[in-house]
Amino acid sequence: MITRRAAAAGLATSLIGLTGRTGAQGLSPTSSVSRVLQAGEARWSLAAKPRSMRLRPDAAREADVWTFNGELAPVFRLKHGAGMRLSLKNETALPLSLHFHGIRGPNEMAGVGGLTQPPIAPGESFDYAFTPPDPGTFLIRPCLLGGSAEPAERGLTSLLIVEEAQPPQVDRDIALIVDDWALAEDGSLALGDPAPAGRLGSFLTVNGKATPLRIEAPPRGRIRLRFANACNARGMRLRFDGLKAFVIAVDGQPSSTFEPLEASLPFAPGNRYDLLVDLPAEVGPAGSVIALIGSGFPLMEIVATGDRSGPLPPMAPLRPNPKLPAQIRLQDAMRKDVAIRGDPTRPDVPWAINGATGQPSNPPLVRIKRGTPVVLALRNETAFMQPMHLHGHSSRLLHGLDDGWEPYWLDTVQVPENKTVRIAFVADNPGKWLLASTVMERFDAGLWTWIEVT
Repeated sequence: MITRRAAAAGLATSLIGLTGRTGAQGLSPTSSVSRVLQAGEARWSLAAKPRSMRLRPDAAREADVWTFNGELAPVFRLKHGAGMRLSLKNETALPLSLHFHGIRGPNEMAGVGGLTQPPIAPGESFDYAFTPPDPGTFLIRPCLLGGSAEPAERGLTSLLIVEEAQPPQVDRDIALIVDDWALAEDGSLALGDPAPAGRLGSFLTVNGKATPLRIEAPPRGRIRLRFANACNARGMRLRFDGLKAFVIAVDGQPSSTFEPLEASLPFAPGNRYDLLVDLPAEVGPAGSVIALIGSGFPLMEIVATGDRSGPLPPMAPLRPNPKLPAQIRLQDAMRKDVAIRGDPTRPDVPWAINGATGQPSNPPLVRIKRGTPVVLALRNETAFMQPMHLHGHSSRLLHGLDDGWEPYWLDTVQVPENKTVRIAFVADNPGKWLLASTVMERFDAGLWTWIEVT
């Protein structure tokens, strides 16, 4: 079990400092609805509905979770260029809507209940229909103004994978949805206590299963690991023990290929990483991935087994996304300071951005014309790490002197306490777009604002 002290330590992470085989389908171990569509339109009919499941193997009682078609952490796959239609029926007791983290699609499909679409009432349905503009790994989470935390804590998260036309040559392509759960001693869900700073669970799962997850691949093989953080509030670092892992994408977008600094990566709610890992030539344990919470929790064990794999091409980066700008003209950018404030120990200091708690009736943080470069200076004036997610766009993390940026794109940035982080992007997607905390309880309490691109 994860202690409260260890859980608090898990929030101390930051994204600052990241200095033929075919694209194998490698479906999630728990997913029965996953498939790869080469062209045309993928159609999925989903029912969000309650189910009782034993999350902790030794639990005396089952947990009352919410599932998609009766399962946790499904993975949906299609090839880049294919359209998709996800029909969601709400069979839960609360309103719902779903957001696709990192999808730079149409605003009416952004999935923000109360801003870009009406909430899906119990018993009603909604169709999310669009063609994903980019390949990548995208987390699907509840996103309802004032009502996202409980659906997420009950398990309504999944993954959308849009495969590249020419993916890297790997033996297995494996989706890994990391989540934590607030469980009582008997294994039932414990959701009663208020959590104004964000609910930190006591039990970790990968793809809805107890850890560590065992991953098998051929000796001398290569695997692609797609990590997504679906926790309500838990930040952590991922450490790669005995493994030489190379990051090839951050938050769904291709990056320069690099080894994680000190073999670990910061991992906030909403973050995604794609990594390539080569296995040794010998049969047996190859390494493990550890969640650095307290003394560490093993998330997965990788084992080399079976016949040796054939020769591999050199490790290489993904092709850059041609739809993202090669340069951002910072000298022409609209600049806006974004002050993040709040103290959950004081009712008179609510979560707020630039002094305002999020409301649909609030004016936008900025109103800008399409194609305008934007620099946001995110200033965290709180005592907590603040992961912030920009909808509908990918951004660059700027260097401290605005003289360049890190060699990756992101849509979720971690702002350390009492620090300022600057991000730059081109506002190329028209509509109303959230800038919001990815800690669900803070988001519900109003730690969000929005921008308008005209």
